[in-house]
Amino acid sequence: MSRVITGDIGGTKTRLAIVEVDGSRVHIEREAEFGSRGFATFEALLTDFLKEVAVPELAAFGIAGPVLGGAVRTTNLPWYIEAAALHQRFGFKHCHLLNDLEAVAYGLPALGTADLLTLQQGAPGAAGNIAVIAAGTGLGEAGLFWDGERHHPYATEGGHCSFSPQSELEVELLRYLQRRYAHVSWERIVSGMGLVDMHDFMRIHLKSSLPQWLADEMHAGDPAAAISRAAAAGSDQVCIETMDCFVRLYGAEAGNLALKVMSRGGLYVGGGIAPKILPLLQQDAFLQAFLNKGRMRHVLEAMPVHVILDGRTALYGPALCVAQAGNI
Repeated sequence: MSRVITGDIGGTKTRLAIVEVDGSRVHIEREAEFGSRGFATFEALLTDFLKEVAVPELAAFGIAGPVLGGAVRTTNLPWYIEAAALHQRFGFKHCHLLNDLEAVAYGLPALGTADLLTLQQGAPGAAGNIAVIAAGTGLGEAGLFWDGERHHPYATEGGHCSFSPQSELEVELLRYLQRRYAHVSWERIVSGMGLVDMHDFMRIHLKSSLPQWLADEMHAGDPAAAISRAAAAGSDQVCIETMDCFVRLYGAEAGNLALKVMSRGGLYVGGGIAPKILPLLQQDAFLQAFLNKGRMRHVLEAMPVHVILDGRTALYGPALCVAQAGNI
């Protein structure tokens, strides 16, 4: 059994925990959540968490950004994090940095059937590579390569690939976003920040003004969450159409990733948004967009599709990864 400090570092919030790892089981001893932008550096946040705590020898953190040479400059935060600097400052025996979706991929063995919602069963006995996609503040994508005996998680930055519209409405959306950004990636569409931009576009496209009550809700808290709530309540038609478009494009990019990874073992949908919009994901739009790949439809129909319900998966993954490394 290994004692580990693990973390899920995102553009909006950072969750840290001290856990005990026993095989593929992760038992949480202490956990805390922080607003990421409330700290100038990750080191300052970590110091706050570790006050009056026996510091574990093993540490691993999943971070929203590309990890290169044991260091990462976070995509949606002004942080630069180095494993070597954390090792020196906090005295960890082993310190690993993982891409946040790589962390989710490592966390899958800790999940049970109750932690998943199945959208598509796929072919009986489906096995092989696995794909993971997760929309939150940004859009993360990862894969797990199947070598015939076990899976090997790996990171990608697939969310930053260029958005590809498939309808006149989506072409208009692309042109709208091109006036705002130098490069329109899938993350500019399928993410919390993308949802807000899409809502702005829909207001213009549908020639509809923003209701004051919705403007107040968006200003008071998370604007993406306010849009999602209004759609779920049926209280604003533009929000409804925005969410319909969002879900459809989420499914389309999930299908793109599944084909690139050739994820015969399944596609897993993670991140903070999916559990909040389960009724929409269970409707036809997500799966139909996922399957709508012409001659490859039959390949995608054979792939299981699951939504990850356990929000701690990105905490489990780094712990499982570093515990394994520390025991080698």
